[in-house]
Amino acid sequence: MNRLCTCWLICGLWGSSPAQAGETWSGWVSWVMDGDTVMLVRPGHSEPIKLRLDGVDAPESCQPGGMASRDELIRLVLRKQVQVTDSGPDSYGRKIGRLSVEGVDVGAELVRSGMAWAYRFRTGRGPYAALQREAQKEKKGLFSAPETAMSPSVFRRFHGACQA
Repeated sequence: MNRLCTCWLICGLWGSSPAQAGETWSGWVSWVMDGDTVMLVRPGHSEPIKLRLDGVDAPESCQPGGMASRDELIRLVLRKQVQVTDSGPDSYGRKIGRLSVEGVDVGAELVRSGMAWAYRFRTGRGPYAALQREAQKEKKGLFSAPETAMSPSVFRRFHGACQA
């Protein structure tokens, strides 16, 4: 990716009026990068927006369960119109938001199916904590083998970040 595109993604310079935290807008998902990050295009714009899903933390792509998590997100959103409730940027400058497709909360579905952890930056507990406990109790997805289920933050501490 060139520097101009990187700036557009980080600085939010896509179009004349970037979304504000709390604003709801629509887009079309053009690419799923991993289990909690998508690229989407707003109507009338040509530059894609990189969006990290708020409230979830999916396994790293090189981590066990990472590809299954990505595949589930692909099934839920790829090439579909989505609604985004903008949460603004995180401390790394990434755009964060909640996605829904036809009224279905995508983050909730990922956690309910055991494909992601409920997560909120700094607090650790996200809006889907009860869904995560349910998925763990029912041994769904990542939680089917609780002894090997490792949150991405713990995985990165032991193994580092995945290499592209």
